[in-house]
Order: sequence, then structure tokens, then C-alpha cells
Amino acid sequence: MPLDAFAPARLADLTLRNRVIKTATYEGMCPEGIPSDALVEHHRRLAAGGVGLTTVAYCAVSPDGRTFAEQMSMRPETVAPLRRVTDAVHREGGAASLQLGHCGWFTKNAELSTWLPRGPSLSLNPYGISAGRPLALAMNAREIEAVIEDFGRASGLAREAGFDAVELHLGHGYLLSQFLSPATNRRSDGFGGGIDGRARLSLEVLRRVREVVGAGFPILCKMNLRDGFRGGMELPDALALARLLEAGGASALVLTGGFTSKSPFYLFRGRRPLEEMIAAEKSRLQKLVLRRFGTRVIREYPFEEMFFLPQAREVRAAVRMPLVLLGGIVSRSNVEAAMVEGFEFVALGRALIADPERVRRMAGDAGTRSRCNHCNVCVAEMDIGGVRCVLDDGVAA
Repeated sequence: MPLDAFAPARLADLTLRNRVIKTATYEGMCPEGIPSDALVEHHRRLAAGGVGLTTVAYCAVSPDGRTFAEQMSMRPETVAPLRRVTDAVHREGGAASLQLGHCGWFTKNAELSTWLPRGPSLSLNPYGISAGRPLALAMNAREIEAVIEDFGRASGLAREAGFDAVELHLGHGYLLSQFLSPATNRRSDGFGGGIDGRARLSLEVLRRVREVVGAGFPILCKMNLRDGFRGGMELPDALALARLLEAGGASALVLTGGFTSKSPFYLFRGRRPLEEMIAAEKSRLQKLVLRRFGTRVIREYPFEEMFFLPQAREVRAAVRMPLVLLGGIVSRSNVEAAMVEGFEFVALGRALIADPERVRRMAGDAGTRSRCNHCNVCVAEMDIGGVRCVLDDGVAA
């Protein structure tokens, strides 16, 4: 019998009020890297709207792990502001998770402690040209060990801030994803080669975080099914990675896809908001590049409901651990279909940006659908005063 998505559920030692998760979507609400009142209210509204678990997005594990200077990094000064977020979520009956990541070489942060960013291998960093960081160097053993420790330290601070879970970001072309992808990891040591070597850093991070947070604390791992470009990670490697993460003690896998620097809209199916991206870009050089080459380098993917389901089914057959299905879940029938397919949880992003009350509406009305029209302007303009649904502005996209 399929699971009831709107009944309480267990995730490791944590009891959630339902099986619906607000997936991590960068909020753009941390001016000078400090969580703001807007971030507190954003996640409070999601909890009040009925989500079981809301995820605070893309917190860097160190200052050098930030893609941009205004991004939050986990350090002692952010614990108290983040405690305001978790307290607000808990008062509304929800639970809170913190997504932890490191940008690797995908950065235009002018405040790096080194001139050039670090990644798995020597590579170009077109995203960093405007900040004078056009290249990335390969990490050495000492730097790799430091990143592992940074993840462990950050997870401890997350517990101190009152989070009920942490999510390790292994996808979307950031550091752990760069190590996992054969397109960006050309190492010949124990952190490269086949999937076992390319997954080693992710597994070492998982091991260290587990040591810090303890046996029953939920650790979700967000991982790519496919990178979405030729030469990137494909489904066979994803299946092998899922088995490794299950054996390594992950509590659940959040199944996603796409690579921010090469296939950004593989995840954000729907309209390609190129003009809005150009308008929002602060760098004159990046504006010029987007205007000249945007239609060539940023591919548009048509929206489909439950667009990751065919690949996610393969992971469901490969592991027994809890899995979170995301991507194009816009209705209660989608949620129920995911339960029938054997997924323990579903995750929503844009649908909850468009309507923080979506979970309560779905629980009460089987026929209701998300009002999100997949215009993706929320993605293009997330750095302009924080993520929001432009339908609230009366914008017809």
C-alpha cells in the first residue's frame, strides 16, 4: 500500500509531520553573509504553509567556499541569526534543514583568501573572469583535508543553531559535484579515475559529518542523476554513487540534476529568462557575454511534470534507503504518484516560492495545482532583494 504523503513520517531519528520537503533554492536574503529578517520570514511562511521540512539553501562551509561575497558561510557569527530561523520554523510546527556546500572553482567572489579558486583539476573558470579569477588550480591533499574538516565543523554549528537535519550538496556543479563529474575531475590520485575515486571526497565528507552530528541525526545528500551535458556524469555513475552513499550512512538521497556552469536549466525546466538574467547581472562583461552568447550556451528545456521520475526509478531499484523525488511536482496527484512509485518523500521548489501554502492546499483539495507557470524569473532575479514569485508583482511572463 502506498505511503500517505500527508501523514507523519520518520527520517532517521526525526519525525516530520508529512513527507513534503521544501527543497533548497537560493534565497538571496543574507546581506553581508548574515541571515536577515527576510530569511526568517521566508522559512516561517513555508512552515506555516504546512511543509514537513524546509531547507535553508546553499550555506558555504567556509568563506572560501562562497560563490559570491554576499553568500552565507557557516561560522560562529551566523549561529544566532540562524537560530532565529529554526525557532520560527519550529513554532509553526515544521522542521528545518541546512544545506551545506562549497563552490569549488565556480566562484566570482572577490574576497577569496587565494588569488585563484580551487577545484579537482586545473580548469578554466569563465564565471570568475569579471572578478579576475579566470582559472582554478587543482586541490592538494592538505586542501582536501581542510574541506572535509570544514564540512564537519559547519555541521556541528548547524546543530548548535537548532537545525533538525543537514543536507550535503553533491550536485549542480559545485565542489563535490566537480569531483564526481568525469568532465571536471581529471585527477590521477585516489580522488579521481572511476566513480569510486571521484566519489571519495563526498564519502569522506559524509563520514566526517556523521562523526560530528551523531548516529541518529538526519544527513540528506543531494546528488545528480545526470549532469546534463556531454561528458558529464551519467545515470550508471549515479546508481553507483547512490549505493556508495547508502553504504556510507546517508539518511536519504535528494535526486536532482544539472550543472550550474554548463547546463543550468536542466533543473529549471520551462522558460529561459535570458533578458531578465542580463538585466540582473551586475558585471558589464557578464552582461555582454550573456547578450552575445546566451542563447548558445544556456539551453532551454521544456517543462514536464515529474521530469526526473524516469531516471529516479532506476535509483529506486538500486537502493533501499529513503529517496526524495523532486522536479515538476505541481499537484497532489504528482505527490501520490511518487508514493506509488516507492519514493518516501517529495521535494518542491518553485511551486512553494509561488505559493508557500501549497502543502496545506494539496492536503485539503486533491484537485488543486500549483500556479507556477515555470517562467523562471524567480531564478534570474533571486539576487535582487531575495527570491520571490513575480506573479505577486503582476508580471506576466
